[in-house]
Amino acid sequence: MKILVTGATGYIGGRLIPRLIEKGYSVRCMARDVSRLQNRWTGAEIVYGDVLKFDSVKEALSGIDTAYYLIHSMSAGEHNFAENDLRAAENFSQIAKDSGVKRIIYLGGLGSAEDNLSPHLLSRQQTGDMLRKSGISVTEFRAGMIVGSGSLSFEMVRYLTERVPIMICPKWVMTETQPIAVRDVLRYLIEALEKKESENKILEIGSDDILAYADLMKIYAEVRNLKRVMINVPFLTPRLSSYWVDFVTPIPSNIARPLIEGLKNRLVCNDNSAKHIFKFQPISYKEALTFALEREHSGKVETVWSSALSSIKAKNIIPLNLSQKEGMIIEKRERIVYADSEKVFSVISSIGGKNGWYANFLWQLRGILDRLFGGVGMRRGRREPNNLLVGDPLDFWRVEAVVPNKLLRLRAEMKLPGKAWLQFSIDEIENGKSVLTQTAFYEPKGLFGILYWYSIYFLHGYIFGGMIKELALKAERKM
Repeated sequence: MKILVTGATGYIGGRLIPRLIEKGYSVRCMARDVSRLQNRWTGAEIVYGDVLKFDSVKEALSGIDTAYYLIHSMSAGEHNFAENDLRAAENFSQIAKDSGVKRIIYLGGLGSAEDNLSPHLLSRQQTGDMLRKSGISVTEFRAGMIVGSGSLSFEMVRYLTERVPIMICPKWVMTETQPIAVRDVLRYLIEALEKKESENKILEIGSDDILAYADLMKIYAEVRNLKRVMINVPFLTPRLSSYWVDFVTPIPSNIARPLIEGLKNRLVCNDNSAKHIFKFQPISYKEALTFALEREHSGKVETVWSSALSSIKAKNIIPLNLSQKEGMIIEKRERIVYADSEKVFSVISSIGGKNGWYANFLWQLRGILDRLFGGVGMRRGRREPNNLLVGDPLDFWRVEAVVPNKLLRLRAEMKLPGKAWLQFSIDEIENGKSVLTQTAFYEPKGLFGILYWYSIYFLHGYIFGGMIKELALKAERKM
């Protein structure tokens, strides 16, 4: 069976692919930026495809038996995400039909049509309807809150509970939902391949727990031995709530708002067909939460919600050809390191997140300023402590290129009057020594861009000069 996984850079897709490969399936992964998937999974075929560009998906769907549709535009933070979702689903299903695809497996969202669904939840269900219009067999799984390390839902509950001892709670915290562990979602998605009874079905999935969002936070606090007080207030609108979430959590308001608007809808399973067909018992919310925290603390987080290319506003930035770009301000530093390239690379690929940066207080100050101007700030951290993949968020950077033991390039996602990159390259020389090159690239936009660069230039000698020195010393201590 030849399988296509769309949304390969996303939270679910990035976890589904290695499990399908492990089970022996022939897997093709589709992404808008294929460079982010190179060398990520042994045995997976990587192809380009953009569901909003009709012809670009034909190659990806050629020869495919079953396609997983794991694409959603909401995280782009655009007002027309629902329109994009429908157009994408229509393009994909039509080409799938023309290509002879036998089946589509789609992950959507719970919610009753009679419950005046939010635009986000309505879009999820309309997407399923659009996929079915093609006449192809569609298995649509509908899930509520997905609990797992790095998931959007987990991040929201975790940060709100961890950081706010006294929570001012709007009405939506009393809405009920039926959470499900990410491991159980993946199990449903994979087992559906061999369950003919699941074809042409809408299957609602969740644990046995039906809990208010306030209960989710209380249970989290209990597991973490935290004391939290909740005060209910009637005046916090979804817009105000989204700004609060933006301030307290790593989730920007443009993503949080449509998500919070959906929290007014009761998301519970009204049909138990999935349990009868698949015959396994999903784990409880508390168990899922415990597994997520264990993964988080062990540093073994496979994917995070912000790994998806659409989770950033700057999603259309083209990767830079650094050697040919004109109008670029380049600040380069080199240093001989008495350590081999593997040791040096292990140090530079561990920067950021909880590991911090050189002159970390200045980076934190820059993060605070970025937040004040609507940027992402330093709140996103990193996926795991010692390993970086292309596309990973790293504080207010995004990993743009990784060549093990040779190169790491980061693209700035903080608010800037221009574009910026920070690159580390390593050349190993004789007797186990290496040359570490640290280069800051800045492409200013207009006069203000130039003024911005030179107004902070006096700090660069301290920050970047100190950084390369500290990285070199850490690598040498590893020898």
